Amino acid sequence: MTTPKLAGHLLVDCLIAQGVTHAFGVPGESYLAVLDGFHDRADRIRFVINRQEGGAAFMAEAQGKLTGRPGVCFVTRGPGATNASIGLHTAFQDSTPMVLFVGDVASDARDREAFQEVDYNAFFGPSTKGMAKRVERIDDPRRIPEYVARAFATAMNGRPGPVVLVLPEDMLTQTVDANPLPRVEPVQAWADPGALRELRTLLLAAQRPLVIAGGGGWTPQSAAALQRFAENWQLPVANAFRFQDCFDNHHPLYAGDVGLGINPALARRIRESDLVLAIGPRLGEATTGGYTLLEAPVPTQKLVHIHASGEELGRVYQPTLAIQATMNAAARSLEVLTAPPSLPWSTWTAACHADYEANVEVTNGGIVLPGNIDMPALIHTLQKHLPADAVLTNGAGNFASWLHRFYRYHGLAKGHKTQLAPTNGAMGYGVPAGIGAAILSGRTAFTIAGDGDFLMNGQELATAVQHGAKSVVLLLNNGTYGTIRMHQEREYPARVSGSDLRNPDFCALARAYGYAAERITHTLEFEPALQRALAADSGSLIEVMLDPEVITTRGTLSAIRNKSR
Repeated sequence: MTTPKLAGHLLVDCLIAQGVTHAFGVPGESYLAVLDGFHDRADRIRFVINRQEGGAAFMAEAQGKLTGRPGVCFVTRGPGATNASIGLHTAFQDSTPMVLFVGDVASDARDREAFQEVDYNAFFGPSTKGMAKRVERIDDPRRIPEYVARAFATAMNGRPGPVVLVLPEDMLTQTVDANPLPRVEPVQAWADPGALRELRTLLLAAQRPLVIAGGGGWTPQSAAALQRFAENWQLPVANAFRFQDCFDNHHPLYAGDVGLGINPALARRIRESDLVLAIGPRLGEATTGGYTLLEAPVPTQKLVHIHASGEELGRVYQPTLAIQATMNAAARSLEVLTAPPSLPWSTWTAACHADYEANVEVTNGGIVLPGNIDMPALIHTLQKHLPADAVLTNGAGNFASWLHRFYRYHGLAKGHKTQLAPTNGAMGYGVPAGIGAAILSGRTAFTIAGDGDFLMNGQELATAVQHGAKSVVLLLNNGTYGTIRMHQEREYPARVSGSDLRNPDFCALARAYGYAAERITHTLEFEPALQRALAADSGSLIEVMLDPEVITTRGTLSAIRNKSR
């Protein structure tokens, strides 16, 4: 027997039934009935109030990455939805489960270009090929349970991704007699046994195999199974771009990350490999070095591509062997694939790992960069003091390459996701993702940001303070949009346009929000500043004044400019 309730309240009950404990968003008058539902159920679900919809959507995307279940975001129509689109695009390209709820104009005003009205099917896809897996509008409040359950299933099944549900405000205020549907669990797709036998045959014929792991859908259990498979076959394992915690960076089989700023030695290994096992990643532009490490559409290496979505297999690359399987199922199938007593590639595997070890040395391969800040030393200091279960987040910019190259991420197999970073290169992701991680997990949340990147969503420090969350932000201030400046010097040397920045006093700004803050100008100042930040009860910002010449982990702006002339 059910008790009649507002449709907005029913919607909140449906979220609770799906196991949602936190929803992120910016309030809007178009979904007041939902906000009222959050008020009534505050003991079971928490509505986290953000300061901009882009920040809210990034927190929901981080929620999806951390939990493996859809992150939830609420925004109002028009400007609210368009602001949130950056988080939706991130979730799509990163294969992250997410549901965006958009409060909409009333039904009797639809299609009149009413106040803030947008055609969400046209805006979000799926015809946009990069914003949402599904876009639906709930006109009948009795069907709210059906739509919510389907949204969660769609977001998790196959290649994970975002779903948009549009909520007419008059629908939400109707009284309805309905109950939530049961919690939805993702469907596991198992590999064809014949394909697994063929994979084993390819492995037995290989001399220089290499695994690239990444993409969405990984769990601690599947990551542990992947590790056992690699150990059984003594395979070198690299992680795809910004999926660096799929395989433990401390493991003796780890070969490094395949992405922007790739170790040149690893790039050579991939090109020299005679068998690449891509387990999970969609093999996008960043992971394939602009489609050069693996040539499209037919790689020179034999390619086994394992992915949860049949639509992804063969879309860019024609693999030697395509296997459609979800990561939990695939990894569990692979770990029981019998290896022979001896393997011919032990020297190859050891060399792949040795290349990685050399790449993360604090000596930076003998490259001496100008200024008083030694960035490799700073990252090694992070490694020394951050707990193994810390969540590290970043947005987009050359600043992230320091973390990606020199920090050894603890693998998901150890029980925790430790990296939150946007494969779509969205600036402004790191700050809200770190705050969202702190709210959701209570673990240490550390963010590295550039000066340009920080100001994209720095306002979310207010969200952290309001909700009692603590993150540590390392802000690298070099007074420029560094990535753009680097490309300018490469393509149009000494012709600087649109990339120089005049910045605020970041420490004063952070203090105004309620964060502790300090500025350092020398490497030796960093360790005590980090220790103070980790010991503090509130969030902290450490501003590092970085010489703009220090533009990459391997060279300077002047060197790039001189080479281009």
